[in-house]
Amino acid sequence: MPEKRNLLVVGAGSIGERHVRCFTNTGRVEVSLCEVSQQKRLEVAQRYNIKKYFSSIEEALDSLPFAVVIATPAHLHISMATRVVMQGCNVLIEKPLSTLLEGVNDFQALVAEKKVIASVAYVYRMHPGLSEMRQALHSGRFGKPLQVVAVSGQDFAFYRPAYRDTYYTQHQSGGGAIQDALTHVVNAVEWLVGPVQRLVADASHLALQGVQVEDTVNVITRHGAILGSFSLNQHQSPNENTITVICEKGTVRFEYHENRWRWISEPGNAWHDEFAGPLERDTLFVRQANHFLDEAEGVKKQVCPLVDAIQTLKVNLAILKSVETGSWVSIMQG
Repeated sequence: MPEKRNLLVVGAGSIGERHVRCFTNTGRVEVSLCEVSQQKRLEVAQRYNIKKYFSSIEEALDSLPFAVVIATPAHLHISMATRVVMQGCNVLIEKPLSTLLEGVNDFQALVAEKKVIASVAYVYRMHPGLSEMRQALHSGRFGKPLQVVAVSGQDFAFYRPAYRDTYYTQHQSGGGAIQDALTHVVNAVEWLVGPVQRLVADASHLALQGVQVEDTVNVITRHGAILGSFSLNQHQSPNENTITVICEKGTVRFEYHENRWRWISEPGNAWHDEFAGPLERDTLFVRQANHFLDEAEGVKKQVCPLVDAIQTLKVNLAILKSVETGSWVSIMQG
């Protein structure tokens, strides 16, 4: 068996620990860990039998990892990823790419100069049901898309009880429903039907206790000729997430919570269900880990390259701006 290469995970919060667990489960790498909190660092290292762990990214990069996962709060992503790429390492950056556009173009140029892989962890793209629905749409089977409707909601406090003590409490660190939750749905929709070109949004804090950031969002979008709408909240009882694309020759719907996509091509007919099979809690993240390792080895194309993540970052910022101004916001493409 070839010797396992070193993959470094930076950040030992809930998502960082998940990356540690899921990259370990690939059986393809030896995972090391960087975390500033000594308590978190030691707890996660002991839990997953990690032999190398560090308190600073400089010290961690001295261990010469071949790839790095950045799982820190979003405002730190670009500066940390820049250090990683400067060393010639491949990098997987947690979503969103950043909370600002400053430094993003320079980072993109550096990635091209160093000829490394820089991907962003929009994990919905690893869902087999969403991928199959995208293939069906792009094949032309249902004709031209005309409208897309995304509706999502869950009891965030139930699924993420520690949210009050994390990055979530501040927009500056990537918090709030727009940057934390809706960004996944926006990125998935753009993958399906193309980039958002302009939008208008409304958002408010309505129910989530202990924070002031928005927990409810409505957005109207334009993707060229395609009309779109997004509705998301983080306080309803059912945990549901649907993306419906209405096309010239039928309608398709992705139901994340049911692990399936569905289609109807004739009025009055029943839905035809295409099941993706049972998915365990970590299935998509293990798939993402394996795909990123394949990207780093040149075996597969990037599933979410920087250009796509930059576009979604622009949408995040446009939504926040529209909420503040109450007006339509156009998004510069490219």
